[in-house]
Amino acid sequence: MTQIDDAWGAGPTTRYEELAQRFRPVFRRIRESAVERELTHRLPREEISWLKDSGFTTLRLTQDEGGFGASLPELFNLLIELSAADPNVTNALRAHFGFTEEVLNSPSKDYRDRWVKRIAARQTSGSGFSEAGDTKVGHFSTRVVREGDKWRIDGEKYYTTGSLFADWINLGADDENGELILVQVPTDAPGVTIVDDWDGFGQQLTASGTTKFEGVTISDDLVNPQRKRFRYSVAFYQLVHLATLAGIGRAAAADVAQLVGARKRVFSHGNADRVGADPQILQVVGKVRANAYGAGATVLKAAEALQRVYETRDTKAAETQDLSVAVADLEVNQGVTVVTSLILDATTLLFDALGASAAKRGVGLDRHWRNARTLSSHNPRIYRERIVGDFAVNGTWPPGPYRIGTP
Repeated sequence: MTQIDDAWGAGPTTRYEELAQRFRPVFRRIRESAVERELTHRLPREEISWLKDSGFTTLRLTQDEGGFGASLPELFNLLIELSAADPNVTNALRAHFGFTEEVLNSPSKDYRDRWVKRIAARQTSGSGFSEAGDTKVGHFSTRVVREGDKWRIDGEKYYTTGSLFADWINLGADDENGELILVQVPTDAPGVTIVDDWDGFGQQLTASGTTKFEGVTISDDLVNPQRKRFRYSVAFYQLVHLATLAGIGRAAAADVAQLVGARKRVFSHGNADRVGADPQILQVVGKVRANAYGAGATVLKAAEALQRVYETRDTKAAETQDLSVAVADLEVNQGVTVVTSLILDATTLLFDALGASAAKRGVGLDRHWRNARTLSSHNPRIYRERIVGDFAVNGTWPPGPYRIGTP
């Protein structure tokens, strides 16, 4: 069945269905065991390996480079579909797709070529930017300093999502001068310890815990010659979360429809002798699905703005680049509050269509709200709304990359 046939709307391109058909069997396999993994805390190592084997992690590389040449709207539509299967898996691959964009936008041909080959070889990257504790905003406690002909890394990261499943960690740190430095660290390097100690009530299988770096050494070729993230990194990483939320909405819509259709018992004060014929229940199911539809449409529209930014990467007109980045940030910020509200509402409302038995852990419906609420807590939406309002009233463009720490 195509996305159109299932009433989620046409994909972002005419070739989208052909591209998606390659990965949908893997998505279905991932979805089949999603509840069981949640209940037993079985990390999705095998599921991620299926995606790597299928070439999913190479989506953005050109066909000549060993990928599929997927556009950004195609990528985000596929992330919605993957998230409908298991949002933990999408979040675990978020850093990898972000690093891929960093590689594709690198002005250094040598660096780009080196990492394109590794990505084409199905190597993946995890996250190494966030830190807990009292580090000041704009700086890292993790340090990368020169030591002879090598670089030495010492520090500790948290929210290192996906690193436990990856070959590399895309690390941001301070150098000896307190300036940002970006490096790639092998996950199996001596001195690297990755701990699955994330204890949040949602996104439990993303391994978003602690990674320690104790006297880790790397060579010059693993240092990014750029001292800043790719231009649309803020919008890109946030839009992955929105795509994940849209996928959660689709999964919630599918689950509630299936459970309503299978339900045998009715309430005496209901409206029909079959739950699936009760107009009030059908209204609830319809609203859940409509919310998921609206969320997905919003994500794809914002993805078009990112694609426009990507297409200006080679232009020499700095003003054109800056404007496209600012507009993309605004479009994603405008989508944050809409998508978040739609999916949090949908994942709460769905219980109104069912009885108390739907609250049993084995059914797994609670995971939709828990995952959505956890994702929605990253980069608080209240600030996104303020940024949009400031632009609308005062013409103020969004700020640069977001960081967290002590004042």
